[in-house]
Amino acid sequence: MTIQVGDKVPSCTLKTMGEKGPEDISTDAIFGGKKVVLFAVPGAFTPGCSMTHLPGFVVNADKIKAMGVDTIVCMAVNDAFVMGAWGDAQNASELLMLADGNGELTGALGLELDGSGFGLGSRSQRFALVAEDGVISHLHIEAGAGVDVSSAESIMAVL
Repeated sequence: MTIQVGDKVPSCTLKTMGEKGPEDISTDAIFGGKKVVLFAVPGAFTPGCSMTHLPGFVVNADKIKAMGVDTIVCMAVNDAFVMGAWGDAQNASELLMLADGNGELTGALGLELDGSGFGLGSRSQRFALVAEDGVISHLHIEAGAGVDVSSAESIMAVL
């Protein structure tokens, strides 16, 4: 079942790239007591994700944070090494690049995407959410290909 507005972000442990390698980070630490924008992409370094989705949040990070957002999270079902390298390649230093390598959070949110037809296995649907103290206040799931309702501009419009 897909998570809904008003639901709490599920508790789980994910990975982020630290100075000494992958580090555990819990959703409770990410979302607890904060206003967070999380957007998810089907895969790091893929065309739509690299040319449109992530760059929109990188370019608008200061504006988004000025609207009261504490943390902007980019998440994909990739490992922390890939997410770290992608963040570096995209100059995403203002964002938390979050690796959901086993799809644990993606599955708990009910937002899996079967990419096996493209050789990608199980991935995340493209979506964005806003959560305050872990409770989802806005949820924007893309109905098909492309970046529209989950774009930085769409999220800025609801902040």
